[in-house]
Amino acid sequence: MKTKLLVKYLGIGIVSFSLTCTHINAQDRDFGGLNRYAQENKDITISHKTVKVVFMGNSITEGWVNTHPAFFTDNGYVGRGISGQTSYQFLLRFREDVIKLSPSLVVINAGTNDVAENTCAYNEEHTFGNIISMVELAEAHKIKVILTSTLPAAAFGWNPAIKDAQKKIASLNARIKKYAYQHKIPYVDYYGKMVYGENGALNPKYTKDGVHPTAEGYIVMETLIKEAIDKVL
Repeated sequence: MKTKLLVKYLGIGIVSFSLTCTHINAQDRDFGGLNRYAQENKDITISHKTVKVVFMGNSITEGWVNTHPAFFTDNGYVGRGISGQTSYQFLLRFREDVIKLSPSLVVINAGTNDVAENTCAYNEEHTFGNIISMVELAEAHKIKVILTSTLPAAAFGWNPAIKDAQKKIASLNARIKKYAYQHKIPYVDYYGKMVYGENGALNPKYTKDGVHPTAEGYIVMETLIKEAIDKVL
């Protein structure tokens, strides 16, 4: 009898410990990346600093800020890129990283990690829908929008199972461009200026890994986006 009771209480203890650990681990997770720029956003809000433009993106945007920080600081731009993120995660943190900063304009660059299936199987309709939702949120808060193409990529080194990146990127870009035209939203085509070869690769002059731009690649992007921003603002 005592043995049965001991086993029973041990079982309850293990379940309780497991639930507690799960709860603790859950608090450590930040799927949307809301904590990534929490302090920087707080500093901006407290200082009442004017933010002209927020760049919403993934590692391509994050690397841009790291590679050419002066492009952002000199122009009053703020980078809010998080490596590895998909449009699903952009949407989750859009209020924290864009709306609460009250910028005049947001530049949205999404799609690379969606196609690479970083968070789930790729679904163009869902990715496109996430982009539309961000546009609608921005417009509801009187924030102007510039949409940009997904950059070219023939393959993803971290997920070689993706064999049709070119087709998926081209299709998504066509939808974004059409939507931008229909809704009178400026659209910047990085893809057309940076694609190379029949497989839709990122021009080797502008990349080392086939996905992320080098300093030379960012110069191409800066020329295109700066012109568009100046026209809008």
